[in-house]
Amino acid sequence: MTSGLPCPVCEGPDRRGSLERSLRVLAVDDEAPALEDLVYLLRCDPRIAHVEAVTDATKALRVLHRAMDAGQPLDAVFLDIRMPGLDGLDLARVLSRFAQPPPVVFVTAHQQPAVEAFELKALDYLLKPVRPERLAESVHRIVHEVWDSKNASEPTTPTPAQPANATPPEMGDEVIPVELGGVTRFIRLADIRYVEAHGDYARLHTATGSGLVRAALNGLEERWRSAGFVRIHRSHLVSLGHIDELRLEEGHLSVTIGGAVLPVSRRHARHLRQLLVRRARPTPVSGAAPAGAVQPRNGLGS
Repeated sequence: MTSGLPCPVCEGPDRRGSLERSLRVLAVDDEAPALEDLVYLLRCDPRIAHVEAVTDATKALRVLHRAMDAGQPLDAVFLDIRMPGLDGLDLARVLSRFAQPPPVVFVTAHQQPAVEAFELKALDYLLKPVRPERLAESVHRIVHEVWDSKNASEPTTPTPAQPANATPPEMGDEVIPVELGGVTRFIRLADIRYVEAHGDYARLHTATGSGLVRAALNGLEERWRSAGFVRIHRSHLVSLGHIDELRLEEGHLSVTIGGAVLPVSRRHARHLRQLLVRRARPTPVSGAAPAGAVQPRNGLGS
């Protein structure tokens, strides 16, 4: 893809063999010519290894979540502001609630939203038509942001262990786009009760309904473990905080979540019991539980 624009980053003295392509970025713009120009310039930069391009915010969220599920989160988002449906500022608000929000660089023809953009902690604000030198400066900021983020994620001193039911606030606020009858809905991670495998998809269940995401259960298990999700069966991942009851009947273990009864496989039973014991409150149970039932929210019986 070419735009006819000169690319001093590619052709000038700044391109040195010591620079490795490492950044993976996403470009979002509903106008095809503007998107093509931006993608071209980004691919010219020797620090950028991969560029994804989409034409709206919903597709952008799908790409971001797919990358996270694959264990390869994108390093930054270059984002137009005025787009139909969910606009760039709306998308930035959603991204700010991610457990690890990607840096956002706004790329727009309008100066008016600049104040609001920086209130959303935008890393940079570029005006169209984008000048290659100015874009290179934004990439330089992204490099430093990514480097600082990686350093911050490596603590120099041990941190105290979190309780099994502790959900980091920033993770609970993460928003996931799900498909429901051809419509994309946005649900909070904290509202998901359990996840059910559906081939190449996963169905996320909340108190108000369910929706599909294109993701493998293994990937979601790894990604959401610190948010209190645990595997109980090859087909089910559950939120510990939403378990109402642990029940043993005729040698078969199951959990009850909002009226749904889900089987617990033998290979996962011991780990689940250990997690529930850790998170059980020491207060005595008030009232008798049904025969064979354990109520994790009020402590475990013997």
